[in-house]
Amino acid sequence: MPKMKTKRAARKRLKVTGTGKLMRRRGLKRHMLEHKSSKRRRHLGNAAPVSPADHARIKALVPYL
Repeated sequence: MPKMKTKRAARKRLKVTGTGKLMRRRGLKRHMLEHKSSKRRRHLGNAAPVSPADHARIKALVPYL
């Protein structure tokens, strides 16, 4: 059986911290930014941890994470 290929899009979007947590970028920061508060725009720039409910799905996309 051949090796399982990594889903490249998922690999580019996810990072693993030193403690093993999966981090993702936040959405909703592409357009209509004048309607969002400065605080909201600032916090959208920070990475967020991936929900534990999604870990199994992500492990299937990127086996070595």
